[in-house]
Amino acid sequence: MSEIKQGLWYSEEHEWVQDMGDGTVLVGITDFAQDRLGDIVFVELPDLGTEVDAEDGIGTIESVKTVSDLFSPVSGSVVEVNDKLQDAPELVNEDPYGGGWMVKIKLSGSGEEAFAKLLDAEAYGKHIDEN
Repeated sequence: MSEIKQGLWYSEEHEWVQDMGDGTVLVGITDFAQDRLGDIVFVELPDLGTEVDAEDGIGTIESVKTVSDLFSPVSGSVVEVNDKLQDAPELVNEDPYGGGWMVKIKLSGSGEEAFAKLLDAEAYGKHIDEN
């Protein structure tokens, strides 16, 4: 059974969003997604300052099985990337909600507006049960 953390927001494309309380959010992929991908061997992330709209592609995740696109669940500007993933992409498998985070985005609008289109933990659980 995949871990779904309470207090996060989720996209239907299996990204999670953590509100940092200062107009920024951390973004990563869910435990469900990393499990489906298998052993992750490479992560390509956007450059600092990249402007993104919700649902824009912001990178790729390569596993031994496949290459998948990473999508931004929110609109804003990339203010930090997890550089540790360059040398240790396996952090995404080991700790998808912690050390395996991918980018930090400064929201272009309000958090309320950004999270309105995302799923809470309960709704995300139902979403993955249906797929």
